[in-house]
Amino acid sequence: MAGKIAIYQVLPRLFGNTNKNCIPNSSFEINGCGKLNFFDKKILSSIKSFGFTHIWFTGVIRHATLTDYSQYGINSQSPDIVKGIAGSPYAVTDYYDISPDLSEDVSARMDEFESLIKRCHQADIKVIIDFIPNHLSRAYKSVSKSANICDFGEGDKSDYPFHPMNNFYYIPDTEFNSPFNEISNNNIVAKNVRFREVPAKVTGNDCFSPSPRINDWYDTVKLNYGMDLINQGREYFNPIPDTWIKMREVLEFWAGKGVDGFRCDMASMVPLKFWNWAITSIKERYSDILFIAEIYEKRLYDQFLNIGKFDYLYDKVGLYDTLRSVTEGKSDASEITACWSSLNGVEDKMLNFLENHDEQRIASDFFAGDPFRAIPALTVVLMLNRAPFLIYFGQELGERGMEAEGFSGMDGKTTIFDYWSVSTVRSWIESGELPDIGIVYKKLINIALTENSISSGLKYDLMYANRDSSEFEYRYIYSFIRKADDSLLLILVNFSHNPKKVTLRVPYEAFTHLKIESGFLESGVDIFSESSERYTLSHEKITEILLNGFGVKIIKFLL
Repeated sequence: MAGKIAIYQVLPRLFGNTNKNCIPNSSFEINGCGKLNFFDKKILSSIKSFGFTHIWFTGVIRHATLTDYSQYGINSQSPDIVKGIAGSPYAVTDYYDISPDLSEDVSARMDEFESLIKRCHQADIKVIIDFIPNHLSRAYKSVSKSANICDFGEGDKSDYPFHPMNNFYYIPDTEFNSPFNEISNNNIVAKNVRFREVPAKVTGNDCFSPSPRINDWYDTVKLNYGMDLINQGREYFNPIPDTWIKMREVLEFWAGKGVDGFRCDMASMVPLKFWNWAITSIKERYSDILFIAEIYEKRLYDQFLNIGKFDYLYDKVGLYDTLRSVTEGKSDASEITACWSSLNGVEDKMLNFLENHDEQRIASDFFAGDPFRAIPALTVVLMLNRAPFLIYFGQELGERGMEAEGFSGMDGKTTIFDYWSVSTVRSWIESGELPDIGIVYKKLINIALTENSISSGLKYDLMYANRDSSEFEYRYIYSFIRKADDSLLLILVNFSHNPKKVTLRVPYEAFTHLKIESGFLESGVDIFSESSERYTLSHEKITEILLNGFGVKIIKFLL
C-alpha cells in the first residue's frame, strides 16, 4: 500500500451511545449501546477528514455478555465467566458471528456488518477487526458456523492434559472454580445458572490451575496449537493440528466478507510456524490484507516479520514506553534516539501509538493529566518514521478516562467491559465541532499523511550533533529531519512546560546523507503554526528557534 497508514481504533459499543446518564455496572437496557449502523456516511466522513486510512472496529465478533439473547438461539452466559456486564471483546463466543449488542435488528446482524464494510470502502476507509487466536470464551458455542465445520472442542479427548489434535488443554479430575465472588465492586445479580466445567480447561493466559485468580484471564480458555506446554513446549505439527485448520477457516471467513486486515491479539502466545502457514495461505488469495501483531518481546520482532509474515508489529515496549516516560519527565528526550536505534532497521514495520484500549488515557490523572502535554510525543509518533500510527477513539478529543464505569473501576482507561457512553465523543458527535485539542490532532495527522517527506522520505536524527551543546537542552528537546525529493522538514518538539530557545546545529554529514549538495536551505516556513517567520538551514550556521512550552515546530524547506 502506498503512503502512510493511519488507523482509528473504535469500540462501537461505546462510540455511538448517546446516553448522558449511564449508571456504573448497569445493563444494556439502562445504559444503552452503540450500533454498527451509527457509522453512517456522515460519521465516516468526519473520521476520514482526519486522514485516517483504516478503522479498527474492536469488539464486533460475538463475545461473552450477560445480556440475554436466548430468543435468537444464543446461549445465555453465567457471571462466573463474564467480566463486567457487557463482557470482554476478547472472550469470543462465536468466531463466525457478530455481537448482537451492535445490531439494530439482531437477526440481521451479519447483514449490518457487511453493509458497514461497504460504507467504509465507499468512504475510502479500509476495515480492520480483531483476530483472537490464543483463547476464546469458556462458554464458546458457534450458532453461525457452516454445517461442515466442527465446533472447537468437539471430539476432544478431555481425559488427556494434552493431545496434538485437541483444541484445548485440560486439567483432568478437576472442576473449574471461578474467582467471580472476589470482585470487590461487584453488584451483579446472578440471574443465570452457575457455570460448570468438568474437567477444568487451562485458562487463556497459560494458567494451569482449575482455580484462576481475578487477575487471570479467567473468562477464557487457552487454545492448543499442537504444543505440549506441560513438557517444555514440544511441538506436534505434523500432521497439521486441528486448531490450525479451524483458525485458518476463521481468517478465510472474514477475509471473504471484505475485511482488509487483522489486529492479531497476543500473537506471540501462538506458535510462529502457525503464523507462517496461515498468513502465507491467506495472502495467496488476498494479497493486500494486513496482519498486525500485538507483541511485546523485542527478541521476537525479526522472526515475526520474516518468518511469521506479519506486516506490522506493536511498538509498545519501545516507542510507547519511551515517549510516556519522557512526557512524564522520567526520561530525557534523547532516549528517543536510543529507542528507534535499538530496532535495528525494522522501525518502519512497527505500529506507533500513544493510546489503545489496553493503555491509560493521556489526559488521565494516571498519565499526563492534560492532552496538550503529549503533543510533542504525538508529533514523534506521527512523523519520526514511515511506520503506521494508531489513534484510539476519544484520544483526539482529550478524553480523560476518569470514570468508574463498572468492572475495572477508575483506572484511567475507557472500559471495554461495560455498557457506557464516552462524554467527549458524544459531545463531538452532537455539536459537530472539534475541541481545541481535536483541531491540533487533525492538523498534525494531515501533515503526517500529506507530506511526502514523512510518508515516504528519509530520516536524520539531530540529537547526536547537539548532545554536547550547552545551548541545546537534550533532556527536553528532540529534533530530527525528514526529507523527500521535493521538500525537507526540520522538526523540533519541546517536552517541557517552559519555553525553550533552541540553538540547533545541523552537521555537514546530514546534508550529504540527505543528498543536499549545497549544504544550505532558506525560506523555511513553520507549516504547523503557519507564522510568517522564515528560517535558514546551513551546516555553517547555528539555527536559533524558539519553542513554546510543549511546543512543536515543523519547518518546511522546498527543494
